[in-house]
Amino acid sequence: MRKRDQWLAAPLTAGLAAALLSGCGSEDGKAAGTGESVVMGMSDEVLATDPASGYDPGSWLLFNNVFQSLMSFPKGSTTPQPDAAKQCKFKDEGSTVYQCTLQDGLKFSNGHPLTSEDVAFSFRRTLKINDKDGPAGPMLSSIGDIQTPDKSTVVFKLKRSDATFPQKIASGAGSIVDHTEYPADKLRTDGKAVGSGVYTLASFDKSKAVFKVNGSYKGPATVQNKGMTLKFFHGDQGSLKSAVQKGDVDLAYRGLAMKDLADLETTSGAKGALTVVEGNSAEVQHLVFNLKDPVVGKAGVRKAIAYLIDRSALVRDVYKRTAEPLYSVVPSGITGHKTPFFDIYGDRPQPAKAADALHSAGISGKVKLTLWATPVRYGPATVAEFQEIAKQLNASGLFEADVQTAPIDQYEKDIAAGKYAVYVKGWVPDFPDPDNFTAPFFGDDNVLANNYQSKDISAILPATAAQGSRAATVGDFAKLQTTVAQDLPVLPLWQGKQYAVANENVSGLQWTLDASTVFRFWEISKSKKD
Repeated sequence: MRKRDQWLAAPLTAGLAAALLSGCGSEDGKAAGTGESVVMGMSDEVLATDPASGYDPGSWLLFNNVFQSLMSFPKGSTTPQPDAAKQCKFKDEGSTVYQCTLQDGLKFSNGHPLTSEDVAFSFRRTLKINDKDGPAGPMLSSIGDIQTPDKSTVVFKLKRSDATFPQKIASGAGSIVDHTEYPADKLRTDGKAVGSGVYTLASFDKSKAVFKVNGSYKGPATVQNKGMTLKFFHGDQGSLKSAVQKGDVDLAYRGLAMKDLADLETTSGAKGALTVVEGNSAEVQHLVFNLKDPVVGKAGVRKAIAYLIDRSALVRDVYKRTAEPLYSVVPSGITGHKTPFFDIYGDRPQPAKAADALHSAGISGKVKLTLWATPVRYGPATVAEFQEIAKQLNASGLFEADVQTAPIDQYEKDIAAGKYAVYVKGWVPDFPDPDNFTAPFFGDDNVLANNYQSKDISAILPATAAQGSRAATVGDFAKLQTTVAQDLPVLPLWQGKQYAVANENVSGLQWTLDASTVFRFWEISKSKKD
């Protein structure tokens, strides 16, 4: 799926770390929030308000602020900590039994108590509905059974060892809903949401979503504002830029044109100027090859492309250095990251090696190739990026490449039908672990639909999933990354950076742009202008 981004923050002091874990809103009104209400603009769509369906960045932004999960990621951390739960743990190392004990006194925003029945209902419901646009398959497929021995205890019996299960349930996939408010076998379609998170969803329509602070929230967050209004710009970069410059929105997140970000960065810090907040990101983008295609199904053709792509030029000329070249399927900052594509194919075009690769595939003339993209889903610069890639391939004299586009619905249908030889796929991770950059691409029912299978990878994925110590998986993930670089089912292109642009009276964004990929409304504050 899904999200953006990582902020490089200073290490937490012991006092601050303790505050992150102990501070909470409460029934006495502490959760009422402080400071001003904030207005935010975003180009992403929120495709769902029901967590059994949404599996996209916009929807998870809503889920993370309206619903609680058993676990959550504290600001500045990639290790999940208890949230609605007061503790969660595996029975033992490699166990398939994961047990959570809920906090006392939890309530939904409608006043109903939150018990283990609601937790079990939420997971069973998502799995039963199994919506094609939801998180059931990608995130919750390891759940075999759920037991609730009492009102405060939930026991997950997993089908297989899954050391990443705590991270999965700390994501939007772990959102807890009120069992009296949601049908058990179908999606809620009224655009409303009832959760126990930091905010309530006061209203939602095509133009905006309004969030109010949930006064009955009980959890680790301390709220820095009195509410959030999220305005939707539906991919209109110019209007989003104009809105933040005029002050119609207090901040813009996701969707500003790369050239606009670059311009704004040069003036950031000047009196009265907008502030550009930058963070690293685990968002990635890949060129995907359909291995059943008669042209790119040949390894020599894929290797030739790998030798010719100039990632540095893409990042410089198209993305204005708002991204970084990527040389592996596991991005920088994630456990086990290596650079096998750099090691094998280099970082600059090598036409002679590309020609040799084509010759080894029995190809002597120019290779005709169509690169397929979709204009909005994977970033507003995607089409320009693919035009640059086509230009690079054609400049070698070895290819005759062009670019075609399709709206996202048609695009996904055509990929599933095997109509494209080469196409783009972006990925915003669900949680910061190498498993989330590999299993969705190379595991069963993967999202690429490119007809690639590897016995080695099929053995590595379950072995690493069962390993409780993520550091102990580094060797296996190194082998996986090398295998992908050698087989070339995908060609990694870039790793993103995260940006938010805000008026000078807005603060706290550094605590909501981090590797957990959770955009925390509650960390953002706005002071009155002089």
